[in-house]
Amino acid sequence: MSATEAIMWAVEKDAALRSDFCNITILDRPPDLDRLKERMLHAVATMPHLGERVVTPPLRLAPPEWRTDLAFDIDYHVRSVALPEPATVRDLLDLAAQLCATPFDRSRPLWEFTVIEGLAGGHAALLQKVHHTITDGVGGLRLSLSIVDRRAEEPPVADVQRIVGEVDARDRDDRRHDPVRRNSAITVAKDALAYRVHRNAEMARTAIGAGVSLALHPGDAPRAIGSGLDLLGSLRRQVLVTDAAHSPLLAPRSLGRRFDLFTFPLESATATAHALDGRVNDVFVCGVAGALGRYLARMGQPVHELRMAMPISTRTAADTAANRFVPTRTLVPTTPKDPTERFVITREALRHLRGERAVAAAESLADLIVNLPTSMLVAATRTQTRTIDFATSNLRGSPVDLYVAGARITENFPIGPRGGSAVNFTTLSYCGVMHVGINSDPAAITDPDALLECLDESFGDLLAIGEIASA
Repeated sequence: MSATEAIMWAVEKDAALRSDFCNITILDRPPDLDRLKERMLHAVATMPHLGERVVTPPLRLAPPEWRTDLAFDIDYHVRSVALPEPATVRDLLDLAAQLCATPFDRSRPLWEFTVIEGLAGGHAALLQKVHHTITDGVGGLRLSLSIVDRRAEEPPVADVQRIVGEVDARDRDDRRHDPVRRNSAITVAKDALAYRVHRNAEMARTAIGAGVSLALHPGDAPRAIGSGLDLLGSLRRQVLVTDAAHSPLLAPRSLGRRFDLFTFPLESATATAHALDGRVNDVFVCGVAGALGRYLARMGQPVHELRMAMPISTRTAADTAANRFVPTRTLVPTTPKDPTERFVITREALRHLRGERAVAAAESLADLIVNLPTSMLVAATRTQTRTIDFATSNLRGSPVDLYVAGARITENFPIGPRGGSAVNFTTLSYCGVMHVGINSDPAAITDPDALLECLDESFGDLLAIGEIASA
């Protein structure tokens, strides 16, 4: 694992800091379960972490590592359940929240797909649950693309046989290399010691190189000092926040979870963004913050701004790493009520966020703190999560219809991890609609129906700007 992934793994000693994310895909009919398993076998062959379990080296000499699960069972990871017919969307969401609340079995690969049948009108759903150490949201979309089709027809039989053959061949190869010895405690410890020696040597070379460069070019010292001060200021804003979250009403925390769904048209959001010289993500954040502001005012505890957590993707087109994102924080306004004024403030806050020096330094900082005792990592993470009111994330999906094992995707809702915050709003575009998955803490969001009404009102006012501009 990378240092960032290792930290995510370590802090899960506190159940409130679990980092698995889910996706609820609504289908026009139940998918072919056998065909779905075949597609996931193909995904396992092309994305190795899906077929690997996590092994933790002794004494935390190195980050946890991935080792092939030789007892891999596709029937465990892809299963099917049925709700009493005709089940409502609320029934589906309650079941999904219950299934997602169950921690992963750490002795197996960290993902589970569940087909849920029994929805009204013959519809079904696919609940995808994946641990964040396997991949981030963008990487999760790539995983989804490996199991979807652009048409409902089944793939050629020869293709299915080839997929299964690839996986069987890989398993035979793993067994041939003496898996007992390769996964033994002695081998894991030896690999961890080699990693630690190599990593310490790298850090020493970097420090020596920086010192030599400064000695040879003393005139660069003022610029280096200024750059360092800028970085320290950015770290204080992003990593070492000291003031608490801004809403006392959103402060209570529990291990409970509730899922809700919300949609708004992508075309209207694009029009509003264009009219106000911003981005669709600016529209999304402004709409969510405005809704939370309305909700808190309705509950009798209004605030003027909230602190939001938002991941920034650092992934390039050719990047194949599991995770390429940096967690960031910023204050966003809930007032003024006028959506144009609030949008301008939000837009500038997000523009500044993208230029934070701490974003580029995040992985280096993770390298420095990853070896702290787990208890310290958990305590520090909990302290920082208490500074956050809510979280958002924005993903780009498909503009055309997609199919899963013969069933057409009608809606596609991502459910991001709360990360210790009161509520997470994650949106994914699909066929011209922004699908928003809401993961809220019932202890903080005590009236979720009121929050949904406030989302309708906030986005209604905001999207009207684009509709008027386009008329």
